[in-house]
Formats: sequence, C-alpha cells, structure tokens
Amino acid sequence: MQETQSIKHSALEYAYIGDCVYELQVRTYLAGLGSFKIGELHDRAVRFVSAPAQFRAAKTLLPTFTEEERDVFMKGRNAHPHHCPKGATHEEYAYATALESLFGYLYLNGRDDRVRELFAACLACLVENPAEIC
Repeated sequence: MQETQSIKHSALEYAYIGDCVYELQVRTYLAGLGSFKIGELHDRAVRFVSAPAQFRAAKTLLPTFTEEERDVFMKGRNAHPHHCPKGATHEEYAYATALESLFGYLYLNGRDDRVRELFAACLACLVENPAEIC
C-alpha cells in the first residue's frame, strides 16, 4: 500500500483492520515454513493470533514504539470492545486490541515496512517458546 495522508479512525476501527493485517503476516510466515495440512496451519495460526500470545508480544514490544506508535497503542488498549473471548483475561484482550490497533494504523497509513519490522519482532518474542506457539 502506498503512503497516504494520515487517516483518522477510531481505535477499534484500526484494530478491525489490524486483526486482518496481523493474521496475514502470521499466515504468510507459517506458509513459508513448509507444507502442512490446512487444519494444522489453522491450528498454528490460532496460537499466534490468540489474545494471550499478542499480549506477550505487545508487552515485549511496547518499549520499542515511537511516541506516535505508543499513542495509537494506548488508545487501542483503552478502547472498550463489547466482549472478551474465552481463554483471555481483560488485560490480555486489551493489549491484543492495542497491538491490532497499531498494525491497522500503520497499514492504513502506508507504513508497510514498519508493519513487517514489528511483526518480525513479534515473531522473535513468540518463537522463544515454540512449544507454546508451534
């Protein structure tokens, strides 16, 4: 996506887009690991995109964010989604929503290089415990 003027959306709108962007990054990564049955790819992807996994990645990455990224992240963390999925605490879900908000914001503003950079950092964090993820 080419760089555009700053697009203004709510934190939850950014998270809505960011969820797709993050999952596409996960699926692309997993597809590059080799040949797996579709069900196995799905199971592996779910472990990366779960709120607890995104929470761990977000907590690790937070100190590396620029001021602008931290602002977007905090707005996402403080947004009030109407539900919290089973298997996640409210704090985990808030941080997962914040991370997705940031990914959505960066994507919609044409910052694909930063999306890839942050996703690589997420992978580094999450693959530290491969038994939990892969």
